[in-house]
Amino acid sequence: MAVPARTCGASRPGPAPTALPWPGRGPRPGPGARRPPSGPPRPLLLLLPPLLLLPLLAAPGASAYSFPQQHTMQHWARRLEQEIDGVMRIFGGVQQLREIYKDNRNLFEVQENEPQKLVEKVAGDIESLLDRKVQALKRLADAAESFQKAHRWQDNIKEEDILYYDAKADAELDDPESEDVERGSKVSTLRLDFVEDSNFKNKVNYSYTAVQIPTDIYKGSTVILNELNWTEALENVFIENRRQDPTLLWQVFGSATGVTRYYPATPWRAPKKIDLYDVRRRPWYIQGASSPKDMVIIVDVSGSVSGLTLKLMKTSVCEMLDTLSDDDYVNVASFNEKAQPVSCFTHLVQANVRNKKVFKEAVQGMVAKGTTGYKAGFEYAFDQLQNSNITRANCNKMIMMFTDGGEDRVQDVFEKYNWPNRTVRVFTFSVGQHNYDVTPLQWMACANKGYYFEIPSIGAIRINTQEYLDVLGRPMVLAGKEAKQVQWTNVYEDALGLGLVVTGTLPVFNLTQDGPGEKKNQLILGVMGIDVALNDIKRLTPNYTLGANGYVFAIDLNGYVLLHPNLKPQTTNFREPVTLDFLDAELEDENKEEIRRSMIDGNKGHKQIRTLVKSLDERYVDEVVRNYTWVPIRSTNYSLGLVLPPYSTFYLQANLSDQILQVKYFEFLLPSSFESEGHVFIAPREYCKDLNASDNNTEFLKNFIELMEKVTPDSKQCNNFLLHNLILDTGITQQLVERTWRDQDLNTYSLLAVFAATDGGITRVFPNKAAEDWTENPEPFNASFYRRSLDNHGYVFKPPHQDALLRPLELENDTVGILVSTAVELSLGGRTLRPAVVGVKLDLEAWAEKFKVLASNRTHQDQPQKCGPNSHCEMDCEVNNEDLLCVLIDDGGFLVLSNQNHQWDQVGRFFSEVDANLMLALYNNSFYTRKESYDYQAACAPQPPGNLGAAPRGVFVPTIADFLNLAWWTSAAAWSLFQQLLYGLIYHSWFQADPAEAEGSPEARESSCVMKQTQYYFGSVNASYNAIIDCGNCSRLFHAQRLTNTNLLFVVAEKPLCSQCEAGRLLQKETHCPADGPEQCELVQRPRYRRGPHICFDYNATEDTSDCGRGASFPPSLGVLVSLQLLLLLGLPPRPQPQVHAHASRRV
Repeated sequence: MAVPARTCGASRPGPAPTALPWPGRGPRPGPGARRPPSGPPRPLLLLLPPLLLLPLLAAPGASAYSFPQQHTMQHWARRLEQEIDGVMRIFGGVQQLREIYKDNRNLFEVQENEPQKLVEKVAGDIESLLDRKVQALKRLADAAESFQKAHRWQDNIKEEDILYYDAKADAELDDPESEDVERGSKVSTLRLDFVEDSNFKNKVNYSYTAVQIPTDIYKGSTVILNELNWTEALENVFIENRRQDPTLLWQVFGSATGVTRYYPATPWRAPKKIDLYDVRRRPWYIQGASSPKDMVIIVDVSGSVSGLTLKLMKTSVCEMLDTLSDDDYVNVASFNEKAQPVSCFTHLVQANVRNKKVFKEAVQGMVAKGTTGYKAGFEYAFDQLQNSNITRANCNKMIMMFTDGGEDRVQDVFEKYNWPNRTVRVFTFSVGQHNYDVTPLQWMACANKGYYFEIPSIGAIRINTQEYLDVLGRPMVLAGKEAKQVQWTNVYEDALGLGLVVTGTLPVFNLTQDGPGEKKNQLILGVMGIDVALNDIKRLTPNYTLGANGYVFAIDLNGYVLLHPNLKPQTTNFREPVTLDFLDAELEDENKEEIRRSMIDGNKGHKQIRTLVKSLDERYVDEVVRNYTWVPIRSTNYSLGLVLPPYSTFYLQANLSDQILQVKYFEFLLPSSFESEGHVFIAPREYCKDLNASDNNTEFLKNFIELMEKVTPDSKQCNNFLLHNLILDTGITQQLVERTWRDQDLNTYSLLAVFAATDGGITRVFPNKAAEDWTENPEPFNASFYRRSLDNHGYVFKPPHQDALLRPLELENDTVGILVSTAVELSLGGRTLRPAVVGVKLDLEAWAEKFKVLASNRTHQDQPQKCGPNSHCEMDCEVNNEDLLCVLIDDGGFLVLSNQNHQWDQVGRFFSEVDANLMLALYNNSFYTRKESYDYQAACAPQPPGNLGAAPRGVFVPTIADFLNLAWWTSAAAWSLFQQLLYGLIYHSWFQADPAEAEGSPEARESSCVMKQTQYYFGSVNASYNAIIDCGNCSRLFHAQRLTNTNLLFVVAEKPLCSQCEAGRLLQKETHCPADGPEQCELVQRPRYRRGPHICFDYNATEDTSDCGRGASFPPSLGVLVSLQLLLLLGLPPRPQPQVHAHASRRV
């Protein structure tokens, strides 16, 4: 046992002292002499056996002091180990807490987590939850098809004939420049009252539906008004669904015309910029409207494609890529006389967010030159689609060609590759203003079951790059009931503020016929969707019985996580799904690859593995044992997994039936008891339904106490398990204070605080005043020290983060401390568990002084050892701190203690920032191992634009010849220029964003990015090593040794003599990856295992392909064009006119 008296150390190994209570404050010893370098340069980082190294350590001609010998430093290490162990035995209270648990054995039961039963139960509960949504979806889809079939088309329908709630109307009416106000049209929207609903995180109205119409669609068109007319009947079905299942969230019908009708009604969340929302471009709509796709996009970059036309093509390709989901595969190529991929991807790749970003960046580099060669482009595309040696969708196959026109029909290519079966659809896009004959382009599309589109200007891009989905939907419609299968989406951000959701989708088909005996209609009407919030699924999983390091996760067929504690996107873009692969959510290894594959295949399984895990603060990596158990969730594309550490097989369940004891323990939660019993932080858990949450723990405790005065722990509105365990742990930790802490003088042993944290949610810090500087998370399960202590044996040191450190002059306040914690392991009837963590908080400055004494050659209680001029002495960490560097570094490579006073303010820093050359030597000698990974959920500040001018960037500028040519004025080029300026507000990549507007928008403040993370952890070296670091003429000796039963490395080294030793620096700080993580071009060569949807509808013998697109043009008047051009020249921004973007075939 440690005794409160000074002890002195010996210069040679011998009986080690116990815990030193002396705070270690006193005059700093004088410096010793430095040994000059001698002998030839030594090899870099040459490890020498101890016997060979000793002669070098005391070379002749050196000063009176020599580098300490290995057995001396091993002796210092034992003294440090025993000092730490002595203090923790006295104050940590591990043994005392074990006895307290055993003394209170009648107050709790030991329950077992049975992984297979647990995971099957949770999977069944999730299946039941989703099945209720499926039934609601089917009722909606059936009703929609019936309502549309019974509807009679009205050619003369007017806006005033339709009364509905326009979700964007409130914002438009408040805006005097809005479309409705400007046109002076009769407003046909309802004005509703709304009530706040916490389930929707929004104000809603349960009596009505709301309608959202995209900005670029004229809401007064005949197509849209007819759509509003027949979909109104869905309102009653929505309401009835909610009556049958009150837990339903958003119910949505996304129409193929672009209209969205959703329930319950709520105002639209209009962005500060132009609203770009179009339901047909949402991930859930795209997934529900068609089967998976293999798509090759070929772009004509011949010399005739230049200026505005080339920009239109680049933007069109980017918009086309946005219609693809993770179930699709794509490649993009450019062609003139030859075809070549625009990016590093040489074959079809998955259309995930990162691959699409590579394509979008590569497309911007396309340059027009050469002559048009359709044959080269199509042959390249067909070769891509016929490559069976790669992973692909293996369903719909299509070629999308963007060109400004040409005469060649390349019939020989189609005969060779695609006829007679026509398994590949061809879609052609005529881009820009030109006078070419479009008949060959139409013929290509019609001859290959595709469609021909025209994109004369930027305003036509969005609508015409998504209408191809109608063609792909034909086989689904013709398949009838066989295709009416519910699909569940990836995780994505809800546009109405619900947070992260998944959506069940079901296609809605057009069941009308043109007349008796006519062919069945083959149009898809839209997609029905019902949202399920991830939080609702999480509530079905066990919360606190799995322990701090146990958890439940779920993945889909792509391997993306649906549930995982590490699914925490820092930023979300509602236009993109949240796709985090299971192997990116955790640290990847072969065992996890096997588990992931088995889960994707829908198998059951169980496996115990040894793996690496990151700490909660992402500064450390621990090697741990985990048990994985998994089962499929039936009737879905998901698979559920459960992860348990071996020590979480059992857990405690309090049994406080004695109400008198409940009251007694509860009193120790009252602030009035803190002065004598220590401060109590309670985990902010959902103990009762009426408990008001608060981020301030003092306020939360106050709310908790006030509620407990009204209800009992056995109340039905409360979680009895959580409450009973909380109150039990309150009493148990109070007994630890009473038996161990209260009678000890912490100052004598240089301790700022002692603490205990429990699975039940209690963190008790003693004495009370120490709580003022307590910065750890009040939820033990979210505290890094708690989770790491459970996973590591012995004492875990946690230095303060460098950002939180005070400057050296302020260390006198004794507020900067180092946490030392260890888990309390119980063995009850042969069952082992770890229900608590205990520890101490060391006074940094006092323990730095104590560290010097323990690593010294003192032979007297008060005076350091002196070395006479005629004797040889070994240097130590106290007397020779001018020449000898002595440090304790933790398992993450962070500085914990140093004998250098000027380094005290660097405690908590990565040691490479303190002594780069020594940290590199430790790494190269395998004392540390490095683990690199990527964080795909990070948020980064936006990159400043290269040009802050207000002028348009990359805008087509007509030449003098154009101005002098009347044909240019009478063409649609001027109209296109006007549209380019107008739609530049939407396609901001063509224009610089307004700095003032950008500054106020969240998107401008931060965006999603990839960060490279590097953690270090102890390597395989457990022995004691001496080594030499060669720096030319100024080599350094060092010694390193692990301290037993801790996460510390003890290092003694000569201080560097010259700056050459500073070469080479290991990096630990998280760094931004400008290329979005590991090289995508390399990753696609070894794609991760995945499976596509089980169903595919890409062919139906009865499909009518006669509707394959027709050319259309809008000849504007010369007067209008001249007026518009004058406005442009004068710098007056003209107002956009309403446009109708609805496919002609929508009329029924």
